[in-house]
Amino acid sequence: MNTQPAAPAAAVTRIASRRARAGQEAAYEALVREMFEQMRQTPGFRHGQLVPPEQAGGLYHVISQFDSEAALQAWNASPKRADIHARMRAVAEDEPEYRVLTGLEAWFAPAVVPATMHPPRSRMAFVTWLGIFPTAAFFLWFVAPLVAHWPFLLRTALITGLIVATMTWLVAPRLTRWMRGFLNPKR
Repeated sequence: MNTQPAAPAAAVTRIASRRARAGQEAAYEALVREMFEQMRQTPGFRHGQLVPPEQAGGLYHVISQFDSEAALQAWNASPKRADIHARMRAVAEDEPEYRVLTGLEAWFAPAVVPATMHPPRSRMAFVTWLGIFPTAAFFLWFVAPLVAHWPFLLRTALITGLIVATMTWLVAPRLTRWMRGFLNPKR
C-alpha cells in the first residue's frame, strides 16, 4: 500500500497563436479580454496575457495558465469557451494554433516570448559563458582556498551555489541587457 501523498498536479501553460482579420484587431483584442474575464471565474485559472504582434498583420499570442491539466480541460469543455470562440471566428483568421507547456517546461518557459523572438542558441551559449567564466574564476580564486579543508561535496555545493546566485541576481540580468543587440540581431 502506498502511503505517500499524491504529488500536486503540475501547472499548465497554453499559448494560442492566431491572426486577427485586417481591420478587426480592436474587436479581437476586446474578445480576448472578455475571455480572460470569463476564465477568471473558472476554478484553477491562474492568469492570462495577450501579446500583440510585433508588426501589423502578425500573430497574436494568448497565454493562459491553469493549476492543472484538469482545470484547463474544464475550461475547454465549458459553454462559455465555446461561445467566445464562436464569436472570435468572426474577427480572427483560421483556428488558433496551440502549444501546451507542463511541468518544468512551463515553469522555466518565458511568459510572453514568441518562438520567433528567441535568440540563437549559439549566441545564448556564448553570453552564458561570458558570465560564468569570470564568475567561476572569481570564486575559485578567492573562495576555494578558504574552504580547501572542507569535504569535496560541501566545497562544491558552496562554490556552485555562490556562482548560481551571482549569475541569477547580478551578472545575467546586466549581461543580457548589455548584450541585447548581439542576442537579438535585427531581422
